[in-house]
Amino acid sequence: MLPGMSLLPRQLLSVNVAQAERWEIEGRSILSGIGKRPVSSVTAPQRIAVRPLGVEGDEQADLTVHGGLSKAVYAYPHEHYAFWQTVRAQAGAQPWGEALPHGMLGENLTLTGLLEGQAWIGDVLVFPDCTLAISEPRQPCYKFAARMGFPQAVKMMAQSGFCGFYLSVRKPGTLAAGEAYELVPGPREVCIAELFRTKMRGRKAD
Repeated sequence: MLPGMSLLPRQLLSVNVAQAERWEIEGRSILSGIGKRPVSSVTAPQRIAVRPLGVEGDEQADLTVHGGLSKAVYAYPHEHYAFWQTVRAQAGAQPWGEALPHGMLGENLTLTGLLEGQAWIGDVLVFPDCTLAISEPRQPCYKFAARMGFPQAVKMMAQSGFCGFYLSVRKPGTLAAGEAYELVPGPREVCIAELFRTKMRGRKAD
């Protein structure tokens, strides 16, 4: 398998949402919707509505960095979960061997079969009743570190490139865990992995 490629089937494992809630981070009370929890899983595949501004039941606290038409839905590859389980255990943030629950990376959609090196801006994910388009990579912040439980999490996402990707809603509808999806290529000019590396270099230069 080539680096950055997944051989798993393209499947939606979980749909995750959260209402914005207060988090105590570095001595401050911060409103955040990062604490996603599954509302549709493979074992309980409820149909969840997806509208132009996001998944039903989900809330974004800071619309300057999350949400809006271009970042309505956030997807994360389940293939990276083993990495985060290991580094969280090394940091003492969770017991060894404990599985991360879906939504732990703050994602709305936990899926397989599509890594950052395979995901291009403008590619379209076609589900049975909903169509989503890849728009941009996620950029980690201090809220992500708080969610993961150790301060090096932001640096590790930047170094690994395991960022996931935002999606815009091309065709509103519904999603249910367990569904397969088709990837329809867009212009294929810039992939998520390349754009993420560029954005991270830009942050270091600021």
